[in-house]
Amino acid sequence: MFAATRASVRFSRAAGATAQRMAMSTLKDAAGKQKPRTSRLRKFKRVVYGTALGALTYTGWLMYKNRNPDEQEPFDPSKKTLVLLGTGWGSTTILKNLDTTNFNVVVVSPRNYFLFTPLLPSCTVGTIENRSIMEPVRLLMRHKRREVKFYEAECTDIDVEKKELVLERRTDSDALISGTKQDEDPVRINYDYLVVGVGGTVNTFGTPGVEEHACFLKEMGDARKIRRRLMDSIENASFSDISEEERDRLLHMVVVGGGPTGIEYAGELHDFLEDDLSQWYPELANRVRITLVEALPNVLPAFDKKLIDYTQSTFKENRITILTRTMVKEVAEKSFVVQNPDGSRSEIPYGLLVWATGIKAQPVIDRIRAQFPDVQANRRGLLVDEYLRVKGAKDIWALGDCALSGYAPLAQVASQQGKWLARRLNQLGAMGEAAESSGQEKVDIFAKLEEISRPFKYSSQGSLAYIGSEKAIADLPFFNRNITAGGIATFWFWKSAYLNELFSIRNTTLVASDWVKRFFFGRDISRE
Repeated sequence: MFAATRASVRFSRAAGATAQRMAMSTLKDAAGKQKPRTSRLRKFKRVVYGTALGALTYTGWLMYKNRNPDEQEPFDPSKKTLVLLGTGWGSTTILKNLDTTNFNVVVVSPRNYFLFTPLLPSCTVGTIENRSIMEPVRLLMRHKRREVKFYEAECTDIDVEKKELVLERRTDSDALISGTKQDEDPVRINYDYLVVGVGGTVNTFGTPGVEEHACFLKEMGDARKIRRRLMDSIENASFSDISEEERDRLLHMVVVGGGPTGIEYAGELHDFLEDDLSQWYPELANRVRITLVEALPNVLPAFDKKLIDYTQSTFKENRITILTRTMVKEVAEKSFVVQNPDGSRSEIPYGLLVWATGIKAQPVIDRIRAQFPDVQANRRGLLVDEYLRVKGAKDIWALGDCALSGYAPLAQVASQQGKWLARRLNQLGAMGEAAESSGQEKVDIFAKLEEISRPFKYSSQGSLAYIGSEKAIADLPFFNRNITAGGIATFWFWKSAYLNELFSIRNTTLVASDWVKRFFFGRDISRE
């Protein structure tokens, strides 16, 4: 009996083992037929790699198109001539968005590039290289469908009856540097339509000595001059044979104007002193003083009160002195006179003085105004209607800082005006082409504008300003209220916003690489 029992146990064990092997074999066959599962991390990596490859391919295609533009159509004598005066925010935005097949386009400007002015303070201390924020106008022109002509000249006069412009050449670099005029006959060109976007010039408010001794901060030449004078003062202060009083004077840097430009320059100057001057001139770094002078009760009057207080507290931490309710009355070679809040006057020595206060009209604007004395009575610029048409004139538009449109003289205002006017000109130009091809009466673009379009309306995108120590402030609209922010996170938002606003991928790449170079190698302190 026991033998039979053992035999049955052995049989059951063998049968169980066989069944187990068969089950395992079946599971392996099923697993072999089933596809392996892909982890979420692997899927995410594939998405990232694919996106990066697509972005790299698109960037490469943009760079190729930038270097290899298509063939252009030549000037068409049957087309109307549209002249753009200036290469600032308004005129360059029009050029970028304009369909040139509808017009013969001519650009007139004393400079052959567009300047991204919000980053100009960074060029004064070498945070960004000068050419990184300069976009050649001919590069934009070469990518238009029809040929665009460019004259490097300044419009000095205009005859609205003859529709004629008088141009003075600005092609002699030596004459421009020395401030002398070129001894050449003026050039005269005609227009059918004219867009005036010449911007403004620095307003000294009649203060004696400003033109002769102060540095401005409006053009690239101004940034170069500030950089030279800054290094002149520092290098002179390093000599041992000067008095301590003279050394303190040389190391006193003054900024006049508490708007965004003055604030950003003071912030950039502080960073230069802290990050670079302390390394190369350790004996002088602690003796450098920065003073900001503002005639109004507060700096940054267009910003929220909380941001004003934050800026002032940051400047206090950075040892930047702010003198509010203080007016500059006179500027001499080595000192300037201020009127204090109590009415008394003081003389303050300085080594570098940067004037960043406000703007006034260019001389050509006065020439245009003089031809419409009954309508154009405001000396600050050209009065325009809600369609940006110059009041009293025919076939002339004005935009940007030279136009009195009811908006502040800001870069984003001029840019939006340029986009709006370019769209309207494209639409009206196409209507004129259609009417002419069908034998209908020619379209009066100037008069037709209000029939096919709503008036221009500015939409504020907010305000940004860099205040030094890798901090920035932002005052941004959000529905019916404003969002205010300040600090390091806002600084990175400021950087990304400006990278996005740059005119081309070329400028974006150059500015980003400049920031990287500054982080690893510091600023270039050599003089040009």
